[in-house]
Amino acid sequence: MAVAMASCSLGVNLNSNCSLKKPLAIPLQTGATVEGSFGFGSKSFFIVQKGRLLSSSTSTTPRASSATAVEGGKPDGIQSETDKIPIPKVIIDQDSDPNATVVEITFGDRLGALLDTMRALRNLGLNVVKANVHLDSSGKHNKFAITRADTGRKVEDPELLEAIRLTIINNLIEYHPESSSQLAMGAAFGIVPPPEQVDVDVATHISISDDGPNRSLLYVESADRPGLLVDLVKTVTDIDVAVESGEFDTEGLLAKAKFHVSYRGKPLIKPLQQVLANSLRYYLRRPMTEEGSF
Repeated sequence: MAVAMASCSLGVNLNSNCSLKKPLAIPLQTGATVEGSFGFGSKSFFIVQKGRLLSSSTSTTPRASSATAVEGGKPDGIQSETDKIPIPKVIIDQDSDPNATVVEITFGDRLGALLDTMRALRNLGLNVVKANVHLDSSGKHNKFAITRADTGRKVEDPELLEAIRLTIINNLIEYHPESSSQLAMGAAFGIVPPPEQVDVDVATHISISDDGPNRSLLYVESADRPGLLVDLVKTVTDIDVAVESGEFDTEGLLAKAKFHVSYRGKPLIKPLQQVLANSLRYYLRRPMTEEGSF
């Protein structure tokens, strides 16, 4: 979608007593109750307008600083002006590890140890139980296995998963300001916004296929924006489809989601697949306007 930014910033209720390293506000659809999870549990939460914050101890907006600090990476200026800026990627994987949420961050070969990012995740009430780095032709891949500090289990709350995603992107923009122009979040949090917006109709792709005897695989690709993960889960669960697990990838200006979904423990039949696809298309392509503009 043309990177559609919600007209109002909304507070997010995180299931943690820890505050964010930086303020975090996620533009979301107002007045919406979300039931479901991006994992294996189920919970409800309510989205409210800014100024009516929920029970989290701190809720503020992340914004990259103009300082040239580098989080374990190369200082600004070492990359020449002719260096091509790589596409930043943040992957939240709920499938590969049954006991932890796996997060992978890639930005060419420019990332260091990401100690500040791990510290910021701990400030969300999370434990980094395992971390590793591997190199391939696409760059350096920093991978973390994280669990909730209060339960020792993987993260299932869509709100907290979205807060993890935005915290990582905020740190990426802070320590590597050149990534700002390559991320949809650069328009909200960064110094340099993307030079072009993504066309909603061109960027949006939805497909649903059977994935075994008990579930279906939902694939969604669209222009990224803050709050998208939570809103996708809400749109799916609004029609009584369960989101069991999956993966949510941020690749530059785009977001790509793969959800394992089911209806009453069974794969989605063709009519329900069509209803779900139409609901997602309507949500992703509709213009976002202020409630008071009518």
